[in-house]
Amino acid sequence: MQQNVIAQEGFFYPTVGAGYSPSRNKLAGNNGGNAYGLQANGQSINTYTNPAGPTFVKPVYYNYHISQITVGYMPDIFGINRRQVESLQAQLNEQRFQVEATYITLASNVVAAALQEASLRSQIVAMQKIIELSSENLDIMRKQFKLGFVSTIDVASQESAQAQAEQALIPLNKQLEQTRDLIRALAGNLPSEDVPEKFELASLHLPQELPLSLPSQLVEQRPDIRAAQEQLHSASAQVGVTVANRLPQFSITGIMGGMASTPNWMFQQGGGFFSLLGNISATLFDGGTLKANERAARERLVQASADYRNVVIVAFQNVADTLHAIQSDGDSLKAATQSEQALKVAAEITRKQYNLGYVSYQMVLLAEQSHQQSLINLIQAKTNCFGDTAALYQALGGGWWNRPDASTRTDLTASLASPNEKRAP
Repeated sequence: MQQNVIAQEGFFYPTVGAGYSPSRNKLAGNNGGNAYGLQANGQSINTYTNPAGPTFVKPVYYNYHISQITVGYMPDIFGINRRQVESLQAQLNEQRFQVEATYITLASNVVAAALQEASLRSQIVAMQKIIELSSENLDIMRKQFKLGFVSTIDVASQESAQAQAEQALIPLNKQLEQTRDLIRALAGNLPSEDVPEKFELASLHLPQELPLSLPSQLVEQRPDIRAAQEQLHSASAQVGVTVANRLPQFSITGIMGGMASTPNWMFQQGGGFFSLLGNISATLFDGGTLKANERAARERLVQASADYRNVVIVAFQNVADTLHAIQSDGDSLKAATQSEQALKVAAEITRKQYNLGYVSYQMVLLAEQSHQQSLINLIQAKTNCFGDTAALYQALGGGWWNRPDASTRTDLTASLASPNEKRAP
């Protein structure tokens, strides 16, 4: 698209061409009036009549050389080329913003995959602990059954709980492997090409402060809005192009060169020539084609305007939804933390009671299982907080505060100058 802009800008300048045409000719005697006549070097290129015998006009054989320079120029009186360049430049900017949006989406997908991996690893650890506690409890109940302290149904119930815990671990392992495959793909690797990074929930921390942004600045920060804005700009410029197409077109053409029977006499006396031509053309009747093109361009402008409005509304909705989700996540995290702390205290008290002989060891195992289940709920609540916080950064347009042109935000050319340039997620 950048080359298309450069190509269209070339029409602002004159077009210069050069040509050289050597030829070997035979001029029929009947066309003597078309002969070049006497040349500057003294050679005469004319047909002539046979002086003796029957009267007839003899043909003439000759070499001829023509060399010329042509200069053409079309003044952009009504701005047709200017508006076309404006439209192409807007399309170029739209592509740049689409590239920026792609980087933001890629970064968001990487963050989401990393959070998913960290969450699954922590959940797997907690679930494995639950399985260990359940297995230990099942061993105790089997010994109790042999001694007659519990019934068969009690053992069967514990075996069912053991099987359910083991079954719950299987999809977690599957999701972890699939998440690792996703991370490899996002890194540009095949599934067999692992990435060295491993993500743990304990190493992740929420930002101390969320990014501040005014609603009016959102249209300057989100690349999808900027892309829709450039699309609207391009449609507006195309209306100007269709209007200018209905107006008269002007052109100027100049030709300068030389011609002679030998190359060295082309630009000497008698061999030079020039021509200067001006032209004004206008369409008087075309069956309504140009008018229909203008109407179509105006309709596309209306559509682009509606698309831009829709993109802006969706952007504000995304930010609002994410803020609501973050608030809800905070409440869920608070409740999950309180539940985990309470069950942790209960497990500690139960173990102390067991040490003092007030409760059985099975009660300790059940209390610790409940605590591990609350840890899983807490992990999920933390993951939601991390995920929605990352979604807020994406909804606000990514790390716009780290861009080189963050103060002016006139264009993304600087930030997109190199595809390998590091970008903030």
